[in-house]
Amino acid sequence: MFALTALPVLALNTGIEYGTYTGLGTKDIREGIMSVINVLLGFLGILAIVIILWGGFRWLTSGGNEEKVGEAKKIITAGIIGLVIIFTAYAIASFVVTQLMSATGAQ
Repeated sequence: MFALTALPVLALNTGIEYGTYTGLGTKDIREGIMSVINVLLGFLGILAIVIILWGGFRWLTSGGNEEKVGEAKKIITAGIIGLVIIFTAYAIASFVVTQLMSATGAQ
């Protein structure tokens, strides 16, 4: 019975003080997760821009061939849709993490 009452108290210990000993810092785990999300979505955003540029290059080098122009338009459209999805994912992730931090009193 004692173990059932003591475990929730032990679960509150996040181990942040151990981070200072190992050189990891004292940043909250939610902030760390948001940093990882920012890096991943930033990389995906760069990838989407490269896809749009590739579509533009394909359009410029199509030489007026309607089939190649149509393919280039599809590539550019896919890149733009990818950017919209990435921005939406960032907005949702940012909102969720911010609400989580304010609800748990981390900020």
